[in-house]
Amino acid sequence: MAKGWLRALQSASRLRDEVEIVGLVDLDPAVAEALTAEFGLGDARIGTDLASMIEATKANMVFDVVVPAARFNVVSTALKLGCDVLSEKPLAATMEEASALLELAEEAGRVHAVVQNRRFISGIRRLRRAVEEGLIGDLSGIHCDFFLGPHFGGFREAMDNVLLLDMAIHTFDAARFVSGKQPLSVYCIETNPSGSWYAHGASANAIFRLSGDAVFTYRGSWCAEGRRTSWESAWRLVGSKGMITWDGEDTFEATVAGEEPGLLRGHRNISIPPAPDEDQTHGHESVLVEFVDAVKTGRRPETASDDNIKSLSMVFGAIESARTGLPVSISSEGH
Repeated sequence: MAKGWLRALQSASRLRDEVEIVGLVDLDPAVAEALTAEFGLGDARIGTDLASMIEATKANMVFDVVVPAARFNVVSTALKLGCDVLSEKPLAATMEEASALLELAEEAGRVHAVVQNRRFISGIRRLRRAVEEGLIGDLSGIHCDFFLGPHFGGFREAMDNVLLLDMAIHTFDAARFVSGKQPLSVYCIETNPSGSWYAHGASANAIFRLSGDAVFTYRGSWCAEGRRTSWESAWRLVGSKGMITWDGEDTFEATVAGEEPGLLRGHRNISIPPAPDEDQTHGHESVLVEFVDAVKTGRRPETASDDNIKSLSMVFGAIESARTGLPVSISSEGH
């Protein structure tokens, strides 16, 4: 993901004169050296200790791309040294660590945001606009299917709760964003199916109760070989007037009730409006632009940590439900 962020920085024309990479920190200096060579960052320092790097370079922003277990130490160090921080997801490895980071960011008066790059794609923005404009009436259901079989190797294949913690959070956050509703409770079954190459939790089925009597269901697997869904999931939104389906890639369909006589009234197609702002549909690049703008202007970023903790609470609520076999309540504050 460090490569993904660096590519996004170099492709974001609005940031070329505003962001300078002054240092790369890695436990293995050779990894950082390879990145500086690949991306032409010859002037950037290389080190293994974040605090020393911040002090040496006088950096004012930290891009955190570490594995989840290292997140708390990295982010807390950066915040305490006066840096604004943009973190990879998840916000933290536990809800307790997430709450502590929110308190640190508030005490330091720094911007602290999380990379939820799936919010910043055209399809999700179009769904959000359609819901806001009441295209299918009052939203009552969001249903997402996610079935892929990636062979990552590395830390993911050794993680507990790998699907829920490392990937499902994207869909959970997007569902909360699209619906504009708050999660209230969850019931989840988590398994590691036969043939899985992951250590734990490669499959999950979750039902969330949302505010406004709405429901969000998620069916997913990261060890599903065969015909895959999109990385963005396959979506079906159900409203009081009709439905929207999106395959997570290029195919949308919005339908409302038709006028056929008999038991079923059939349906008629309606058009879905475009994304409201195409500048916000470039994934990681849009996340970075929005974060830097928030740092410059003092505006609260869309994926600020005190909002993102609500998406994290959906993940840990689902994990707790799977562990206990019982529904779990989710507070409106996310913790």
